[in-house]
Amino acid sequence: MIPLTLAEVAGAVDGRLLAADPAARVTGPVEFDSRKVSAGTLFVAFPGEKVDGHDYAAAAVEAGAVAVLGTREVPGVPMVLVADALDAMGRLARAVVDRLPELTVIGLTGSSGKTTTKDLIAQLTVRLGPTVAPPGSFNNELGHPWTALRAGPDTRFLVLEKGARGVGHVRYLCEVVPPRISVVLNVGVAHLGEFGSVENIALAKGELVESLPADGLAVLNADDPLVEAMAGRTRARVVRYGEAAHADVRAEDVTLDGRGRASYTLVTPEGSAPVRLGLTGRHQVSNSLAAAAVARELGMPVTELATALGELGLVSTRRMDVFERPDGVTVIDDSYNANPASMAVALRALAGMRGGGRALAVLGYMAELGPYERDGHLEVGRLAAGLGVDRLLVVGEPAAPIHEGATAVEDWGGESVLLTDQAAAVEVLRGELRPGDVVLVKGSRYRTWEVADALRVDATDEGAAA
Repeated sequence: MIPLTLAEVAGAVDGRLLAADPAARVTGPVEFDSRKVSAGTLFVAFPGEKVDGHDYAAAAVEAGAVAVLGTREVPGVPMVLVADALDAMGRLARAVVDRLPELTVIGLTGSSGKTTTKDLIAQLTVRLGPTVAPPGSFNNELGHPWTALRAGPDTRFLVLEKGARGVGHVRYLCEVVPPRISVVLNVGVAHLGEFGSVENIALAKGELVESLPADGLAVLNADDPLVEAMAGRTRARVVRYGEAAHADVRAEDVTLDGRGRASYTLVTPEGSAPVRLGLTGRHQVSNSLAAAAVARELGMPVTELATALGELGLVSTRRMDVFERPDGVTVIDDSYNANPASMAVALRALAGMRGGGRALAVLGYMAELGPYERDGHLEVGRLAAGLGVDRLLVVGEPAAPIHEGATAVEDWGGESVLLTDQAAAVEVLRGELRPGDVVLVKGSRYRTWEVADALRVDATDEGAAA
């Protein structure tokens, strides 16, 4: 963060100083975890029923915090007292960003692929200048200002993904940190239970391009009609990406290798170049094109861009992370989260990677689908069977419609089983896996990753034994 006096902090957040020197300077990060406090830190104390940050205020100051931003006085501790600590963090982030005129803020949203694409964009922009981006999916009202407050005088690019649980959430995040470049990936049924309808999801995602200034840029997916329609909701210039013939940045002649990695010709108004991705999954073509559209706007030449795209790697964990075990089994760990769209791309990747062995899928519950919950799970099961998955392990009763959907496909030659929990799935896999098999593990954060972790531990044990 840029250095600020406590007087400047208080002014930015409409706060009141208590037992604090107005001239004292915050020179370190802003933290809400007292264990991460260092010299020069501003510690933010959030009230809570089980854990109250104010109880750690004194310890934070002892660890080097200049002051504590909180909602109640802590005797003997220098304070910036505010009515709402989370709102104050947002105000402070806005004040910092407004003092960085050389900073380009890049915001992106979508129903799926946000975190991966955020990581891809950041890997490209760091080649052009110092870049700040959040770890993992830290994309909410807390993660947004916390990340923005990492930006300093030398930062040139701030890459932020914007999550939402309803209409108005993206708009608020854009008020905290206004974007100059906005990227919308897709509109799907993820979080349908919270939004109520796909139309509301599109309305919420489009708030990102509505927030752009006239000299900003909206990067829109030309392959998604609901996203492309957002061009009419912004005063900014529009660049389209995708495989559609009218896309400004597009992929032609897409092929996949045996590990599901795509190669294509990158076509831009300035020329074309061959790209060979190191990331697994056909959907990474779209994600990489979104990142390419941003990097092109920032001045990266097409030949350099094509090379950079081929060097992109995974940053955030459990997102199409492919590893091979010593016994010849390939595992696709995509266990971080799941919705019908991301399930579909993962299953297609699994089917494409099957060589002479079998394709097995361990699938868990998909959350937040609302009235679409049963149909969404049935759809995934039907797709798994339609793609020819050989063995389907469905984990947990809430995911049972996946099993129903698969077994209802009459000409499917595979087999599905409904299991009680992750441990049962691990036991089945350990008894059945053989060389050449490819296993996909995916679900909505309901401990599905325990299966992937067990398979990874097994691989480590086997490697050590060998």
